[in-house]
Amino acid sequence: MPEAPATRITLLNRIRDAGDSTSWAEFAQIYGPVVYGFARKRGLQDADAADVVQDVLRSVARNASKLDYNPKKGTFRGWLYTVTRNKVYNFLSAGKNRAKPIGGDSEDGDGLDQLPDRSPGQDADWELEYQRRLSSLAMDAVKKEFHASTWKAFWATAVDGRSATEIGRELGMTAGAVYVAKSRVLARLRDEVQRRIAEESDD
Repeated sequence: MPEAPATRITLLNRIRDAGDSTSWAEFAQIYGPVVYGFARKRGLQDADAADVVQDVLRSVARNASKLDYNPKKGTFRGWLYTVTRNKVYNFLSAGKNRAKPIGGDSEDGDGLDQLPDRSPGQDADWELEYQRRLSSLAMDAVKKEFHASTWKAFWATAVDGRSATEIGRELGMTAGAVYVAKSRVLARLRDEVQRRIAEESDD
């Protein structure tokens, strides 16, 4: 699986405007599921994980106007990871003495200046959730490019793990045609993921 891309700088710049609802919706669409999945992996129930998502988004909104992206000071995703980790920790530590959050969630600073350079890859669960979200967005983008039977052949074999022969019978295709369909979609998905990585790296 390709390395996860850096956050789109243009999107970070746009969310500085609290009134830019389109950019905020895009931000929430990309990162909300990542935060939610990470919280669930840490043992939070559905409703509690959803609350953490809202808390994290509020923290970003509080600091968005002050964000000054500088990779030398730490990545945005690293900052977001720290904010999310702190929110989850605070939830799990409810009723106990809560530790002060480790940078990135202060109303007095932008977090990026306070956070040491760290990679989200230092937490496998966070990186896995981000990779899953990236793959999901790529699938949504390319699905409409394929005939329904081609997509079904890909999904049934690559995702559901069913045999090409079985799926071929259901779809009126030969096993060879199913393999070709799967290969075509996988190739297009790889291209889409790489395109998104390049787009975000160039911003």
